[in-house]
Amino acid sequence: VQLQASGGGLVLAGDSLRLSCAASGRTANIRLLAWFRQAPGKEREFVSAIRWTNRNTYYGDSVKGRFTISRDKATVYLQMNSLKPEDTAMYYCAVDMNAILTSTDHGNSRKYDYWGQGTQVTVSS
Repeated sequence: VQLQASGGGLVLAGDSLRLSCAASGRTANIRLLAWFRQAPGKEREFVSAIRWTNRNTYYGDSVKGRFTISRDKATVYLQMNSLKPEDTAMYYCAVDMNAILTSTDHGNSRKYDYWGQGTQVTVSS
């Protein structure tokens, strides 16, 4: 599976951005697609995830109510509203090819099998 992330940019606090992650290859075998982010000097942080089949969604505490994840065919979108300077980071999408429907460890970055190249989001105050 190949993942192409796009949509990042430089915006002002309070603005919105929509990130895209286009998957190709064996997309029928994807079980879960997630977004993570990493700011300089900080650990990678779980942002959001969506199950490929039933489209159940999950969010990190810091983005709940502001970000929305969705899927259209083989592309997953992350709509980010009310952006804050602390949202500044490199955003990565990743897929888990083995997650079961009842799994609860979608925030564990080590379980993901393939990663995209990342797209930079910078929020200025």
